[in-house]
Amino acid sequence: MKKVVVICGPTAVGKTKLSIDLAKHFKAEIISGDSVQVFRRLDIGSAKITPAEQAGIPHHMIDILDPTEAFDVASFQRLVRTHIEQIETPFVVGGTGLYIKAALFDYEFNNPKRDIDAEKALDDIDNETLHKQLMVIDPETAKTLHPNNRRRVLRALTLAQETKRSTLQKKDVPVYDALIIYASMERSLLYERINRRVDLMMEEGFLDEVKALKAEGIELDILGYRELSQYLDGIYALEVAIEEIKKKTRHLAKRQQTWFSNQMHAELVDMADYEFALRQSIEKITAFYQR
Repeated sequence: MKKVVVICGPTAVGKTKLSIDLAKHFKAEIISGDSVQVFRRLDIGSAKITPAEQAGIPHHMIDILDPTEAFDVASFQRLVRTHIEQIETPFVVGGTGLYIKAALFDYEFNNPKRDIDAEKALDDIDNETLHKQLMVIDPETAKTLHPNNRRRVLRALTLAQETKRSTLQKKDVPVYDALIIYASMERSLLYERINRRVDLMMEEGFLDEVKALKAEGIELDILGYRELSQYLDGIYALEVAIEEIKKKTRHLAKRQQTWFSNQMHAELVDMADYEFALRQSIEKITAFYQR
């Protein structure tokens, strides 16, 4: 069974630097495990690694689609598995837990096509109520989705109602021998870094990125892009929209650590002392390859 190293963690924890340093040490190639970084032009808001930051390490699953193109967990699974098979030393790096797990385990996707009319029939129901309905009939999928991710909640709810079963048919049988390293940090320190990251995104032109997409009629139900679009629509003041992004990113970070710890049996690496975290990660990966 092929060995795969997964390096995951929340926004701003430092997993990009960690993954680059580890990839250099082990002569690995990096496969992005992020469901947003596959899209071109979603650069600042997704904290997409820049060519300079890549430092010559081959990266895959970045900038492969336009924002209007369809992409889902089944597509991710297929593409990532192709890369894993073709790369001698693959590292999967990112934080989209369900997508990463679907690539590593024997998940099956046999759902019918999206039913737009069925979704429109739910237009008058608020996000929280929709998510509660999904939790009743498909709790496994509901736990992976934020209530405000309306498009995906709607998709999962209509499919579950139609098929009378979970939208994600899983078998907890590993396809690969995987080591999951979760880059963690004491919560108050991480939250400070998240707040600074969001401020830096705004300084780098995140709002202009959203404006350019919106000018082309591209509306994205993605954290950060959604809130700034709501600001442009007059729903939020800019300061409120920025605070919403920070708050929801902090909440996401908390959910990510719980999910990876419970679902993927991840090994936590404390990033408060980076050099120690790097040495610890090298030791874990070396032992993993030797076993």
